[in-house]
Amino acid sequence: MTAMTQSASAIKNETAPKPFANPYVAGTLLGLVLFAAFFFTGNGLGASGGLNRMIIWFIDLAAPEHSDRVSYLVSYAGGDKNALDHWIVLMTVGIFTGGFVSAWRSHRLTWTTIKGPNISTQTRWGMAVLGGIITGFGARLARGCTSGQGLSGAATLSVGSWAFLLAFFAGGYLLAFFVRRLWN
Repeated sequence: MTAMTQSASAIKNETAPKPFANPYVAGTLLGLVLFAAFFFTGNGLGASGGLNRMIIWFIDLAAPEHSDRVSYLVSYAGGDKNALDHWIVLMTVGIFTGGFVSAWRSHRLTWTTIKGPNISTQTRWGMAVLGGIITGFGARLARGCTSGQGLSGAATLSVGSWAFLLAFFAGGYLLAFFVRRLWN
């Protein structure tokens, strides 16, 4: 092999995406992170609460009189309260930062749309946005997302969180039956 070929091979190996983590190892690490979160902070993991507070902060910035009148918003940003002044906001920022750094270090930071052959890119993005809206609404209705209700709540043996997990997976399987043709 020539020096030029070796150099090109080395560059290709440096930019090739690294393999995904073993799911059992990743699950074990997630369990340890959840335990550490409870141990050091007294709180579990979650994301929807942080995103909710960020959106309320923008609402308060744009229309402070609105956040002072609506009872749901008052508890987060009414008067001189800052909606961002909460531990879950920092954790949510850490989740996004950690995900970005992980994708960058593993050479997976790219713009791509993963879709089946029978669906257009626009339809895939439309379905993703619709699914995100429904999931966000469901997370607020359930008083937590899959990480807050599912992981943290189930870890504390909350009956409501176990009911949420069962409903979440049952709903996912039922919906998959109807949208499976989008992936085939």
